[in-house]
Amino acid sequence: MPTVLITGASRGIGLEFVRQYRADGWDVIATCRTPENAPELQATGAEVHGLDVTDEAALAGMGRTLAGRTIDVLINNAGIYPLKGPQGAFGAIPVEPWMEALRTNIIAPWKVAETFIGNLERADRPVLATVSSKMGSIAEASSPGSVVYRTSKTGVNMVVKGLSIELASRGVICLALHPGWVRTDMGGPNGLIDATESVTGLRAVIAGASTADSGTFRGYDGATIPW
Repeated sequence: MPTVLITGASRGIGLEFVRQYRADGWDVIATCRTPENAPELQATGAEVHGLDVTDEAALAGMGRTLAGRTIDVLINNAGIYPLKGPQGAFGAIPVEPWMEALRTNIIAPWKVAETFIGNLERADRPVLATVSSKMGSIAEASSPGSVVYRTSKTGVNMVVKGLSIELASRGVICLALHPGWVRTDMGGPNGLIDATESVTGLRAVIAGASTADSGTFRGYDGATIPW
């Protein structure tokens, strides 16, 4: 059976990825920072590991744990959305939460890719999918606010594009994915879609992608989003 590795899997979109891939018979490896506080994830029956993706030593340890195993799809889902609303207004943004967003949302996905590239290379059709957001699109930026989150997602889009170039010769399909405005703890109660609809669409994009699609930014509905 194929194997998927999903980071940030304790809730929301990550948890829904776990549930859907498990339901389809995949071997699911799921990570989150505190598995002991993730009963819903544990209940899925997935192989669960504790992992802080910003911790280089922890990443290296996970790399050793999974050494020699094939990963067909790697989903970089772990991410944070700090300083929502007035906290993220011009003139009120502290530096450290911004730096934390850059470490988690930009640097960590690259380091995750470096850690598990050997596992991906064992697959016949490896896919490295990173959950981004349309809020990171420069072309579509038209409203104020959320600059910390927006810049982190703009940055991770460049990470995905860079990975698509770096890993082209290895046959890895690299995708940046926009999940939509989803009703989750991060997205809030006013989201336009639920996690089931979002992940169903994202999985279809992942399943249908070819090497020609590597380095593109795609929505859960399959549409290509401008950078």
